[in-house]
Amino acid sequence: MKTIEIDTAQKVTIQYELASIGNRFLAYFIDLLVLGGTLVFLAILGQSALEEIGAFRIYMFIILLPIFVFYTLASEILLHGQSIGKRAMGLKVVKLNGDSPNTHDYFMRWMFRFVDLFISMGSVGALLISASPKSQRLGGMLSGTTVIRTTSQRTFSLNDILKISTLDTYEPSYRQITRFNEQDMLFIKKTLERERRYPNPAHKKAVNDLSIHVAQQLTINKVPKDRSKFLRTLINDYIVLTR
Repeated sequence: MKTIEIDTAQKVTIQYELASIGNRFLAYFIDLLVLGGTLVFLAILGQSALEEIGAFRIYMFIILLPIFVFYTLASEILLHGQSIGKRAMGLKVVKLNGDSPNTHDYFMRWMFRFVDLFISMGSVGALLISASPKSQRLGGMLSGTTVIRTTSQRTFSLNDILKISTLDTYEPSYRQITRFNEQDMLFIKKTLERERRYPNPAHKKAVNDLSIHVAQQLTINKVPKDRSKFLRTLINDYIVLTR
């Protein structure tokens, strides 16, 4: 799984998962279904409303052709880096420098789709995405953008928590943790997991801030220096006390 670190305008480094070729292909396929269904519907509607063949051809040229050509460009501009397919797959276009992509960036990506996807039958785009460390096709390289996942592929369930360790002889340290619910503990576990997998300043800060917030909610006067260990202890306590 490829990842990328992007510095935000607030000088905070955030690590994202880069979209894989498979995810991007599925998003593209969904967009094709949406676009195809829309065009067929409008074609049937236009054909029933326009009796003359000449008028229908003009309708196709003025209405249907622009929708087909500019669908991706319009979608990414209006949906802020997402088409319907990208949104369905949890993908988004972002700038490598942390800024928000502008219309020129989306235009560059769209214009070079004809090379990346259509002229080369997708081979150029797939090759560049696989070879590029930032998973960029030609349009992404020229616009300084790439496609990331907005949601992590890793999810947790209560079973993940219960598999942490054997706690039969464990003595809880924070019995007030039972004020929290399962979703709270899953959130804590996920935050710890991301900090373990991607130990950058942003995720370390998230663990620190979460530790302080949880301590306040549980009226714990002093938060231990080892924030990660503190949160793991809370998870263990919750498991023992709620089994």
